[in-house]
Formats: sequence, C-alpha cells, structure tokens
Amino acid sequence: MKTILKPDFFDRPALVVARDLLGKYLVRELPDPSTKPGIKAVAFMITETEAYFGFKDQGSHAHRGKTPRNTPMFGEAGTIYVYFTYGMHWMLNVVCGKKDFPAAVLIRSAGGVVGPARLTKALSIEKSLNSKKLGKASGVWIEDRGVKISPKKIKKTPRIGISNRGVWTNKRWRFVLENKTGENRNPHP
Repeated sequence: MKTILKPDFFDRPALVVARDLLGKYLVRELPDPSTKPGIKAVAFMITETEAYFGFKDQGSHAHRGKTPRNTPMFGEAGTIYVYFTYGMHWMLNVVCGKKDFPAAVLIRSAGGVVGPARLTKALSIEKSLNSKKLGKASGVWIEDRGVKISPKKIKKTPRIGISNRGVWTNKRWRFVLENKTGENRNPHP
C-alpha cells in the first residue's frame, strides 16, 4: 500500500523525521513521452538522511538567521528547500517542525543513488522546486510503502562536511540504513 506522507509527518523534530524517513520512498514525476499522459513517477527508497535543527545548530544554514537563501527553512512542515552548493550541485531538503523555527532534513541517498548531488541530478531536482510543498502538485513527494526498518539497521554518524563548528561538528545527526556488512544499500529496489 502506498500512502503519501502529509505535512503532519514532517511537523515533528528534524532528528525524528530524519530517522523515520529511512525506508520511505522519494517519488518524482518526470517527463516520459513514451507514456500517456507523458510523465512517469520514479521512486527511490530513502537510505541516508541528515538533520539540521534550529538557530544554534552551527552546521545549519539558519544559524545566523533568515537570509534569502535559507528562507524556505522557516516555512511550514513539508516545504521543499533546494539550495545550490559548490557552484554546481543542488541539494534536496524537507522542512520539519513548526513554522518560523528553521529545521530541515537533507536527503543524502535513495535507491542505488548514493550522494545528495547525484540524487538531485538523477531526479531532475533543481531551484524551481525551492519553497514548494511536497505533493503531487510539485511533482515531488514521499510515500510510506510499508517498509519497516529495525533500529539495529540504522547507523548514526556525524554529518558530512560539518567541520570547525565546535560541538556541532560531532553531532550524530546523520542516519544511514545499513546491511550486514555496513554498506549503504536499498533492500527493496
């Protein structure tokens, strides 16, 4: 059974949402002239996330306050926050918690696509989705397909690329779905 996650799923602390997104499916509608009505839905199971939470989190874009770049982080739960990094990559985040409190989850890997930049490229996710709501109207949503993830299969590590941020550097706010050998994988292709 496929159930599209509603905003109330995301209206919780980012650390809880980041963990609970493992095993859910990121779905993207893409053009496909070979089908009627000319689009197809591609779904990848989410296998890696990172949480960013509040003004004090020095790993977060919001730790210095609201800017034109991070404004979507202050939006309603379920808002898409897409930003450009390193002058070449888009990153997909989902806003969590209460409006005006900056918190989001970065989707780092899904399906067999490892790495947030590769994921956005594979799913044609870019700036035009920034500030939109997850759902059919935006063409990007997240589904619960009944996959249950044992807490034993979730590895918690420090976030990637967060250095020289004091205590925030070592926060174990990255969640990775592992197999028995410790590799990131998609158990349900």
